[in-house]
Amino acid sequence: MNRLAIFDCDGTLVDSQADICLAMEHCFAGAGLPPPPRARTRRVVGLSLVEAMRAMAPEAEDAVHRALAEAYKTAFQRLRGQGLVEEPLYDGVAELLDRLEADGWLLGVATGKSDRGLALCLERHGLARRFVTLQTADRHPSKPHPSMIEAALAETGADPELSMMIGDTSYDMAMAKAAGVRAVGVAWGYHEAEELVAAGADCVARRPAEIAALAEAMA
Repeated sequence: MNRLAIFDCDGTLVDSQADICLAMEHCFAGAGLPPPPRARTRRVVGLSLVEAMRAMAPEAEDAVHRALAEAYKTAFQRLRGQGLVEEPLYDGVAELLDRLEADGWLLGVATGKSDRGLALCLERHGLARRFVTLQTADRHPSKPHPSMIEAALAETGADPELSMMIGDTSYDMAMAKAAGVRAVGVAWGYHEAEELVAAGADCVARRPAEIAALAEAMA
């Protein structure tokens, strides 16, 4: 059976928090709302945009949440067009992908990004062809619903018991547990290690090389 390593993107593969926070500030300002604290924005990274806006502005109506989500997309695209979006890879991630592929793992992504946003991010880093399954918020319910992982497993014919979800948020960990795959938290992202464990993480890696060692143990 195939083994599948599914990665979150923001906060796991790339450090996009500065870009996300800036786009969030722009979209709230455009709606005449006070910009949210960056710590609050980091809490919702990983959720689909409408769900993120519900969490950011719980007192607002659904129409406002949807308008903010569209405004965020526009703001992020504008920042990208101005060359202000960096999304650097975390140190050690490229080497981890090399190691997993060499050991026979299939690679996938499950992210709150859109199809377009994910494609641009992966292309920027020359990673587009590394992943055999790409699951985004455009085609699935928001995390922690297990739909993304279930679709990735179905597309690749991977065995859930031999597969893992690697992410930096409690949403990733809860999604992994709901889908029946191993939940691997990373400590370099946007939620604290204690939160990842509380959400069901089987382990929390402090650096990418630790995930390669875990993968070997799962073989």
